[in-house]
Amino acid sequence: MVPLTTLDYPGQLACVLFCQGCAWRCRYCHNPQLIPPRGSEEVDWCQVLAFLRRRQGLLDAVVFSGGEPTLQDGLPGAMEQVREMGFRIGLHSAGIKPAAFAKAVRGADWVGFDIKALPEDCQTITRVGGSGAANWLSLEHLLASGVDYECRTTVHWHLFDPTQLLTLARRLSAQGVKCFAVQLVRTARMLDPHLSSVSAQAEQADLWAVMRELLPQFVLRGG
Repeated sequence: MVPLTTLDYPGQLACVLFCQGCAWRCRYCHNPQLIPPRGSEEVDWCQVLAFLRRRQGLLDAVVFSGGEPTLQDGLPGAMEQVREMGFRIGLHSAGIKPAAFAKAVRGADWVGFDIKALPEDCQTITRVGGSGAANWLSLEHLLASGVDYECRTTVHWHLFDPTQLLTLARRLSAQGVKCFAVQLVRTARMLDPHLSSVSAQAEQADLWAVMRELLPQFVLRGG
């Protein structure tokens, strides 16, 4: 649990709850300790609720992140409990299980959605078969829901090239995505020890300019 952040829900003072467990093994993952189904620093849900009661009127929102929060059977009920306390609900997800994601997104006010890559390229990132189909089906659920969102893609230049990224942006634009962020990878800690800690790439000013034309609310982070 992170008690206060201004970064994880745009325009809101928020608390972030990191849910343990993830079914994918993204090579650049910078929170590998959250992948196993059980963690070493778990916080009891009753403690979370007690903390949030003390923050009513001080915090605007609570963000459920991970790991992959939609793998938690108790997520929709937890989101509803938090909403009843007067908080907005944020959700960070990659849509690993589309049916679970579709259920959870109905209880959210804003979603930060991880697009891993083009559907045919996702397995290179996640190392799990079928991840591309799941990721993009969940994107369809998100866009159909009408919930505010940001789609984001983490880029390590040894896993992406500029042409792939531009193709991805064009396909997202065709899907109707308006808000898209490229996050240049943080290499200080990554799941795959064989992935280079150097993700340097020549200046991509022309690429970013084209992406800003394609996607009205394009954001570059880490550049």
